[in-house]
Amino acid sequence: MSHWNKVYELHRILSERTQPVSQATLLQELDCAPATLKRVLQTLRDLSAPVDNVRGLGWRYGEDVRGRFELPGLWLSNEELHALALLDQLLDQIDPGLLRRPLAPVRARIRQMKALLPDAQALGRLKLLPQGRREVRPATLGTIARATVARRRLRIDYHSRSKDEHTAREVSPQHLARYRDNWYLDAWCHQRGALRRFAIDRVHGAEQLGEVAHDVPPETLQAHLGSAYGIFAGPAAATAILHFSPDRARWIADEHWHDDQHGRWLDDGRYELHVPYSDPTELLMDVLRHVPDVEVIAPQDLRSAFVQRLRAGLERHAL
Repeated sequence: MSHWNKVYELHRILSERTQPVSQATLLQELDCAPATLKRVLQTLRDLSAPVDNVRGLGWRYGEDVRGRFELPGLWLSNEELHALALLDQLLDQIDPGLLRRPLAPVRARIRQMKALLPDAQALGRLKLLPQGRREVRPATLGTIARATVARRRLRIDYHSRSKDEHTAREVSPQHLARYRDNWYLDAWCHQRGALRRFAIDRVHGAEQLGEVAHDVPPETLQAHLGSAYGIFAGPAAATAILHFSPDRARWIADEHWHDDQHGRWLDDGRYELHVPYSDPTELLMDVLRHVPDVEVIAPQDLRSAFVQRLRAGLERHAL
């Protein structure tokens, strides 16, 4: 029986008995040693259980609260509690403000139980390392998340980086996604009459409206948002063919770039990767990370854009 199972079993025993329960009886029913019983009793006290020790007779719950005290949280095994505690910790690392208010009571219970794990401090060794994360307003993210789940329209004030302009939009949220440490909203824009993807860090205000959101069929969403490379929406217009050097190929062959990618090993040890894309911007940025161990083979306009980026970089850093 795990530690937490013993805690719940002891709680059950003390809740059902009106008279003190002796140490010998508890050791037998919990099938444990005196030192283990001591730890289980201390855990109950740490959880604010009304445990009284009646000298010479044993333990009981106080008469004024017997039958009314319940342990916090769910009945969890040690493995389940570890998983829940890890999820709580990772949620804080993903975004400290995410769902802070609505989940506060639940997370408080989780942390109360987590503190009692013998290896609770070791959970701090598990880290997520964010890169390029842009700050979002917790209240704005919460409003968007609730409207997405409740299937209600939103009114947002959006600032476009590419055009450097503010617009007010009424949108029907479809998906809220976290991609490369940043949040994005896929939504039907009622002003444009089309699907759009909005960076949440550029939303300066969000208000949930009373109108029911317009639902876009899943197949339409997939065709528009999921068929091309990266964060840029739209159906794939072309397929990039990339060759990686034998040294780099050992990593690239195991990487996931796109759901519809495919690759093959070449006779000279290089690896050929095929990736569908719409807008080449993000794809070029990712390919440039692998210079000089990558060559863009096709299509020609992607190869030309890649070479142009390389030349522009060399000119700026010419010795």
